[in-house]
Amino acid sequence: MLDRLAHALRTVHPDRPAVLHHTRTGAARVRIRRGELADLAEVYAAALHARGLTDGATLGVAVRPGPRALAVMLAAHRLGLRIAVLDPAAGPDVLAARLALARPDLVLADAAAQAVAGWAGPLARRADLALPRLTSLGPVATLGRRLPGCAPRLRTGATTTPAPRTGGRDTDAVIVFTSGTTARPRAVVHTREGLAAGLRTVTELVGPRPGTTVLGGTFFVLVPSLAAGATVALPSRTPAALARQLTRSAPAQTYLTPPQLRAALRSGARFHGRVWTGSAPADAALLRRVKEAGADEAWGVYALTELFPAAAVEEAEKSAFTGPGDLVGAPLPGVRTDLGPDGELLLAGPGARHRYLGEEPDPWVRTGDRAALAPDGRIVLAGRLKDMVLRGAENIYPGLYEPALHLPGVELAVLVGVPRAGAPGDERLVALVQPRPGTDPHGLRTALQGPLDRMGSARPDAVLFGEVPLAGRSRKPDRTAASAYCARELTA
Repeated sequence: MLDRLAHALRTVHPDRPAVLHHTRTGAARVRIRRGELADLAEVYAAALHARGLTDGATLGVAVRPGPRALAVMLAAHRLGLRIAVLDPAAGPDVLAARLALARPDLVLADAAAQAVAGWAGPLARRADLALPRLTSLGPVATLGRRLPGCAPRLRTGATTTPAPRTGGRDTDAVIVFTSGTTARPRAVVHTREGLAAGLRTVTELVGPRPGTTVLGGTFFVLVPSLAAGATVALPSRTPAALARQLTRSAPAQTYLTPPQLRAALRSGARFHGRVWTGSAPADAALLRRVKEAGADEAWGVYALTELFPAAAVEEAEKSAFTGPGDLVGAPLPGVRTDLGPDGELLLAGPGARHRYLGEEPDPWVRTGDRAALAPDGRIVLAGRLKDMVLRGAENIYPGLYEPALHLPGVELAVLVGVPRAGAPGDERLVALVQPRPGTDPHGLRTALQGPLDRMGSARPDAVLFGEVPLAGRSRKPDRTAASAYCARELTA
């Protein structure tokens, strides 16, 4: 698929816009044209090759989604590199642990991701970004505009020699970090063929058409759409601007997360064509509201970092389902399903991750979701088994952040999700801290500010002091009871 995209950008209307962004008024502006995107990928490939990155090297990428990030992916594909996706919003402690696991040969970061010191510090806080200082990252190069305090820019004019096409074998393509703990972070590894299989599934499901506009900003939207000859519009960040953008651009296909859809609907958004949503639960009521706001079809997509996409369901089918649980649809072509002894949904297929970094390959993905399989094979979810908290469209794994809460004076501390009213499947993240007897609560709350600040985008919505419920013979924290306790305390 990436080879097809690189070829299509040069041969299929190279002068047409590839990526658009919209102003606050909703007016569209060309971010980059198709031929220019192909040229940028060639420039990055030559620059990375000049830095000594060859087939099998690991490239860390901390770049906001958009044309630059896509050009880097195309360049890495050409050179046979594997990309480690780095999320600067995870906080410096978690990010440092992830870097130690991935051990990238070079990190490409934009200026916002590097805003860690001096006058750039406030910029980092406003953008919810935090990176360890550059000396702890290893070799770093700035992609795009360089601000004071940033690493040297990637030298894109240092060579005019085209980079060789060394990629092609079914090697590792991308590393995406998920769960684990700070001491032992966990990362999903997709191979080139597995990534291609997932992209093919998206193409067959969505069916982007040449000359149309697709609104969305994820890699799995950009690649199939541009390969088909469509133009991609990056979603505006504010709900009001997004509503105006939807009205003016009238995209044939739209992909937004459920929180983005709810915010856009509150701002009076009107939809067109087909609308897709995922990354968080989308109930039938939300999909109906999208169709009432003008969409021809409204689809919920069930996907995981380990397998994207796995299943899909349109609003009419979802609304007609009257059984218990959440219908997420029939498995997409090639996806196989099974249930574990505890009812956990297991998935396999050509687009599934190859392995977790540092572990042996396993064809079956443990989803962490309890499920039932209808006689016709459709998947019905019945709640989560794992500790993950889903806030907005972000997966937050308590094990990555709870150790930082165990300061002197803390007996026990857990992070739990509390259901958010009016947003099915969305949760508030709450820290429940049990002080040791005799600890001054005011002093402890002050001491917790440092660890909380270092959690980045996983900072809790609330911090409560109280006794953490325990259960079982091992007397482990009972997260279900802790969540219920926090819900009662927040209501009170």
